[in-house]
Amino acid sequence: MQNTTAKKSFLKLKLFCESQDFKGWDPYDGLNSKLFNKTPFLKKSRFARLAWIQLFKRLPVNLRPITGVDKTHNPKGLGLFLIGYCNLYKIEKKEAHLIQINNLINLLLEKQAKGYSGVCWGYNFDWQARAFFQPKNTPTVVATSFITEALIEAYHITKRKDILETLKSVGLFITKDLNKTFDDKNNFTLSYSPLDHTQVFNAGLLGVKTLCLLYPIFKEEEYLAFSKKIVQYVVDKQQETGAWAYSNLPYHQWIDSFHTGYNLECLHTYQHISGDTSYQNEIDLGFDYYINNFFTADGKSKYYNNQTYPIDIHAPAQFIVTLYKLGKLQEYSNEVNRVLTWTITNMQDKKGYFYYQKRKFLSSKIPYMRWAQAWMFYAFSYYIKSNS
Repeated sequence: MQNTTAKKSFLKLKLFCESQDFKGWDPYDGLNSKLFNKTPFLKKSRFARLAWIQLFKRLPVNLRPITGVDKTHNPKGLGLFLIGYCNLYKIEKKEAHLIQINNLINLLLEKQAKGYSGVCWGYNFDWQARAFFQPKNTPTVVATSFITEALIEAYHITKRKDILETLKSVGLFITKDLNKTFDDKNNFTLSYSPLDHTQVFNAGLLGVKTLCLLYPIFKEEEYLAFSKKIVQYVVDKQQETGAWAYSNLPYHQWIDSFHTGYNLECLHTYQHISGDTSYQNEIDLGFDYYINNFFTADGKSKYYNNQTYPIDIHAPAQFIVTLYKLGKLQEYSNEVNRVLTWTITNMQDKKGYFYYQKRKFLSSKIPYMRWAQAWMFYAFSYYIKSNS
């Protein structure tokens, strides 16, 4: 694929996102429905909450406009956009990019969750998962990780002191507020939020990535020692093939593309910043599994390792980011171009936004802002940066 094709596609996406002021819907925002919240017997039922979210997520028809779900800012989405604009500014120091960077910084600083040991961020909706319920703005390690990375990138550009003050305590949220699950070697992983005790492998590793990105700024040796425990825990859960299941829980035993990409990116970040190269074999094994099991010859990015559909927009976006972060984007340029060409051709609307999922029969073309647009914006920024 010609670089000009990618840039044209990205420009259409950029114009769409800016026209929406980065506000939008999310696959999991069904509980923001005014109709649902006016129905007490539904609101109080765990089953009803779970079913309502899944209905909104799975239907190809968008129920949000008729059930009172407003378009809003999602903090993690804002973080992804901020990283994207920082990458664009590094390519070309335009005042327009700097304006967007400062606007996004201001929004993120306003949207911090309150009442925890350190600075942290959550999502803009109530969320009922199978394992737990999280009220709106409950901080998560995932949102906090991406936003922390974004603010670090923005700090290097703007040198704003309020960013540095904000970042000082993020490590306390990771090390103090998240719950730990230990193995028999005294290694551990982290919960998704302070309210649950799940053992999702990418959540623990995103905590590692956050601490490692903070380490060069604040030089807290505890961050690296803490990270080593999590890395060892997750590496011990790696399968002989190089794959990881989503978590330890019996109903979390699927193997998927973008969470595998997260794991590889985080392990690489730990190795790069700590200087601990003892996990290179596991990274190599995981990458071989990743590159050989989630992408078809014609450029489809599979969600799961064992079936082609659904093709979720998260998967091609994380593919580009994983390769960039591991220093492999140029080495695998043919594969990247096939994936990006297929994705642009089959999953980008003429209005510029990207669809949520391409399915075998009925696709979901709802323009989700965090899940689809922010992720593709983020991925494109790395692709364009690599090819500039």
